Amino acid sequence: MAEPLAVNPVTAPSFVQSLVPKLVASREAQFWLLQFAGWLGISLISYVSLNLWYNQPQLTYVLHNVLQSLLGIVLSWPLRLVFRSFWSASWAARAVVIVLSVMIFALAWAVIRLATFEAMTDETNLWADFGGWYFPSIFIFLCWAAFYHGIKYYRLLQSERDQLLLAEALQKEEVLRRISAEAAVKESQLTLLRYQLNPHFLFNTLNSIYALIDQGAAKRASSMLLNLSHFLRYSLDHGAEQSVPLSEEVHAANLYLSIEQARFADRLAVEFAITQEVQRALVPSFLLQPLIENAVKHAIAQSEDGGAIRVVAYREESALLLTIEDSGADATASKASLRSQGGGLGLKNVQARMTTLYGTQGSLVLGKSDLGGFRVDLCFPFETVGQAIAND
Repeated sequence: MAEPLAVNPVTAPSFVQSLVPKLVASREAQFWLLQFAGWLGISLISYVSLNLWYNQPQLTYVLHNVLQSLLGIVLSWPLRLVFRSFWSASWAARAVVIVLSVMIFALAWAVIRLATFEAMTDETNLWADFGGWYFPSIFIFLCWAAFYHGIKYYRLLQSERDQLLLAEALQKEEVLRRISAEAAVKESQLTLLRYQLNPHFLFNTLNSIYALIDQGAAKRASSMLLNLSHFLRYSLDHGAEQSVPLSEEVHAANLYLSIEQARFADRLAVEFAITQEVQRALVPSFLLQPLIENAVKHAIAQSEDGGAIRVVAYREESALLLTIEDSGADATASKASLRSQGGGLGLKNVQARMTTLYGTQGSLVLGKSDLGGFRVDLCFPFETVGQAIAND
């Protein structure tokens, strides 16, 4: 039994389908396709309107019909070269060239057609009706010139359109690249600001743990060390996040305060007044901790009796308002300036992050607290996790 023949998957239709786009994509191929299609159309029109109408279906007349179309293809090719050579000339010069060229090439076509027709047939005295051959030839070559210039201008407009689209695409790409670069710079700045944990805090915490161990308070030292590890773990887990829910920021602040309360014991009192509505509000990561640390450093540590810290958060229309205040004494403008210039993150760092994230939509204001100490008021757009996803 003979084996079945292997069938080549590239069939004739698929070959033609792959060839046609290549031909269409080539301007030279387009020209010759239109040439043959146009002159073939003229040949068919001549056959119907002359040979059949005048009952001249003889082979000689048909061959002459085909011959004149082939002659038209040959003559229109140098006519194309003439038009191309004068394409950059002025409108007036090009108009003169078009008219003269059409008349000359039409004359050549009419003369050759008439001479070959007379030679191929028994017709005589045809030159007396030369105008009947010449004027249709002028009309046909004028149509050819009109089609040529129309297609040429269409391609020119398409080319200009493609160049414009390319320029717009490049411009958009450049804008996106610049935005991406600016976003990367901002992100690196924010990352740097987030990771600037106050070395004094770590130093004091480790000293406190050592002191507790030295005093035999191993349980308190262990609890303090555990809280420190939780706080550092939170820093690592959320370090790459730009914004977090306020509830998580409060959790981080409580971890920090639990460490400080192990140091200051009853000298440090903390109050959180946060409405339920703003628990899911997005805030910059590690926003509260440096402000609370600033209050601990300047209000609690500086007072033998300690003091209190209060954190308030609520929504006002489309804005989230945060207030961190303390009961430290001597709330003067000079002291506020000293606080804002303190080491570590401090107020200056928070201000930089607010400006980077919110621009003119965010604000940080220093003032005097009702508790007797300092007050820091933050204001920025209210946004929840769901709203942020929808905006993206």
